[in-house]
Amino acid sequence: MATGPFELNSYVGRKPVVLTLLMALTVLLFMTVTGISHIFNSQQQSLAQRWSQRGAVDLKAQHYPEAVADFRTALLYDRDDYSFQLSLAQALLGLHRTDEAYTYLINLWDRQPENGLVNLELARIAAGKGDTWQAIRFYHNAIYATWSGDQDAESRNARFELIHYLLGIRATTQAQAELIAIDANLDADSPLQEQLGELFLKAKDNQHALSAFRRALRQNRRNQAALAGAGVAAYGLARYPIAQRYLEEALAISPNDQISAQRLHKTTSVLMLDPYRPQVSAIDHDRMAIHAFTVAGARLKSCTPSWGPAATAMQNLTKNWNSLKPHVNLSGLRRDPDLVNQAMDLAFSIERQASPVCGVGNDDDQALRLIANLHEEN
Repeated sequence: MATGPFELNSYVGRKPVVLTLLMALTVLLFMTVTGISHIFNSQQQSLAQRWSQRGAVDLKAQHYPEAVADFRTALLYDRDDYSFQLSLAQALLGLHRTDEAYTYLINLWDRQPENGLVNLELARIAAGKGDTWQAIRFYHNAIYATWSGDQDAESRNARFELIHYLLGIRATTQAQAELIAIDANLDADSPLQEQLGELFLKAKDNQHALSAFRRALRQNRRNQAALAGAGVAAYGLARYPIAQRYLEEALAISPNDQISAQRLHKTTSVLMLDPYRPQVSAIDHDRMAIHAFTVAGARLKSCTPSWGPAATAMQNLTKNWNSLKPHVNLSGLRRDPDLVNQAMDLAFSIERQASPVCGVGNDDDQALRLIANLHEEN
């Protein structure tokens, strides 16, 4: 059937209208789909956040099984979220599921190798497995990494944790180096000075320990722990008068501190037995020598090995002591000042010979050996 001119013209006239309607319908459908998609994504994000918040509460309360379930659910709605994966790894660590946690953490490290918390958790895992090299590597990464909170405080805390780890594996020299790094950047009035002093003591660095305790005492002269620590550090440096003063002050604040009392007794023993200390009067000088000689004589009587070279050595020392004894008194020492050195040298020899076969002895015996070492160094 032929189309007339009128009908053709009518169709041509309607064509733009049809196209416009189709375009409008397409736009409407696109907007509808976009809106639905947006609503869906918003709902997904809302659910993810809701589960992650629940997980954060459980993680803080150390409800680790619940936290694992919470964060796994959150990841169903947002599978690539970095913080969700990190929190899930921490919850898994709380359950001692180390291998699973490591898988998450090492993937997170690949994405953000500068993340401080990820490096710290990896360091702890390596430390727990006895992988010292990896542990130190990740601890150092954590120290110099990026932290979301207080950068300086988090970095310092990571270094403190590394120091505790190094002390635990008896890597004393490395621990000293890390402590010196903290010391160089810590304010003199920081409340961490006491903690720093304690760690220097554990690392056998008495000089730095004493300095740290003194800074802590400038903040609070009645800080009993700092006074006791300063006493120990000064004792380790053979600065016995200073050690005595600090320990006496510590005990004045806390009379029941048995550890400080024992240390003070040892310190006092050294001071009472050392005639070579400066500023000692002539009469005290002689009395100290007599006291030291008497202590050595008591050591001879209590240490009598029955056979072998040790027995022979102790018998010879006993003969020498008995030979010198009649002269080691105030009048004898005044007549012959050189007797002081003879008496002290014999006392030192007795203590050194007795220690390997009869043990360390009492505080006076230990003090004599310390004085002997100090005298030889000088």
